[in-house]
Amino acid sequence: MTASSYERELKGILSGREDVLQRVTKTCSDDERKDYWSIKNKPFIVTRAAASLGVDIIALRGDISFPLEVKSSIKRVIRTSCNSGRETEQAENFIEMCSQSGVLPVYAFRLKGTRGDSWRIFTLDMEPPKGIAGYIHNRLPKLRQTPKGNYVMEWDEGMPLASFIRYLSS
Repeated sequence: MTASSYERELKGILSGREDVLQRVTKTCSDDERKDYWSIKNKPFIVTRAAASLGVDIIALRGDISFPLEVKSSIKRVIRTSCNSGRETEQAENFIEMCSQSGVLPVYAFRLKGTRGDSWRIFTLDMEPPKGIAGYIHNRLPKLRQTPKGNYVMEWDEGMPLASFIRYLSS
């Protein structure tokens, strides 16, 4: 699958599309499956972003909205330094953009070739937004920053997407 395929997959999950939920929960535990399907009660309007400003999709709902940057890898760790610093700059721009507008920045990491819940959710370390977005920001794991200023996303340290959905749907 290509990067845009994973964006479409996440879009389908957050929109509560039954065909996507059935496909991605085939190898999930019963609890994970139940959490994924809870999005049907409060789905998002999700649109793919056209610009390359560090935002791939935007999820909109009456109580919470957030931009998402989608990453995928066969490796459990993604480092922004691996791409000539472009992704580090993208993360810094993402922080600035979200700080100015008071929205929650979200990173979604899809680990390829894994069974069960293959998505993990992160945010960036910044001043929390106000309201519900701030509460969610405080619960989400933050991308780690190296002494050289690069960002590291470790899949094992992320919040499972099923847990994120359960939290958003409660």
